[in-house]
Amino acid sequence: MLRKSIYKSPAQLRLMVEPGLATAASLVAARNTIAVGVTTLEVDAAAEAAIVALGGQPNFKLEEGYHHTICASVNEEVVHGIPTSRALQPGDILSVDSGAILGGWNGDAAISVVLPDPTRPELVAERQKLSDVTEGSLWAGIARLARASHLNEVGEAVQEYVEKHGRYGILTDYVGHGIGRSMHEAPPVFNYRVRPKGPEVKPGLVVAIEPMVVLGSIDTHVRDDDWTVATDDGLAAAHWEHSVAVHKDGIWVLTAEDGGAAGLAPFGVTPTPIA
Repeated sequence: MLRKSIYKSPAQLRLMVEPGLATAASLVAARNTIAVGVTTLEVDAAAEAAIVALGGQPNFKLEEGYHHTICASVNEEVVHGIPTSRALQPGDILSVDSGAILGGWNGDAAISVVLPDPTRPELVAERQKLSDVTEGSLWAGIARLARASHLNEVGEAVQEYVEKHGRYGILTDYVGHGIGRSMHEAPPVFNYRVRPKGPEVKPGLVVAIEPMVVLGSIDTHVRDDDWTVATDDGLAAAHWEHSVAVHKDGIWVLTAEDGGAAGLAPFGVTPTPIA
């Protein structure tokens, strides 16, 4: 049996632009909704409306047994948290993971947001730094992808960035992935150093890079809802993600409105639109 290629054609890459932008729009809508007293179900509804307005559908709803547009993970919840009627509290850190399918192609991205709490400035600062380091490590990984010969250089860059900025844990049980016709495809995208080089980085490679970083131990468990992944020690987590395409002229962050220009600028990388 022929092995399916992990590389997309130029025409297929162009078809991934719209679902990427719909995913980006959903996270903008989510961010604009997040506030103290707002429920994660309300954030979910805002994200879904943004995707539908652009002609897409939430691809998370295509996962068997999952019925929401986003995953909403609060505080010690790392990923796969289910939106609920729980109101967000001052000082919470909320990770929102969202995805859209449009024209049969997928986008996938995530952000983390720390809510203000004037009574606990140290907690807010600690969680904001965690989010900032996680986001920075994502962009470090994307920047390395622009120059890499093999995919697993991305994980090395992510780990180097995290280690440079503090004592944090990088989850090893959950990693990034290829993306295309399916939301989760080969190859795996590690957020830490591994010995194998991984697949060759060349035009047609599309991957979702998604570091998950915690304040304490990387040990986690899945809660009784069979979805939510939480830290064993109860310490906070952050999650950032983008879907990124490698093409003949460079890279393009499909789930960033500017293609990743702002995030990549500190690393000296300029993304190029897919022709």
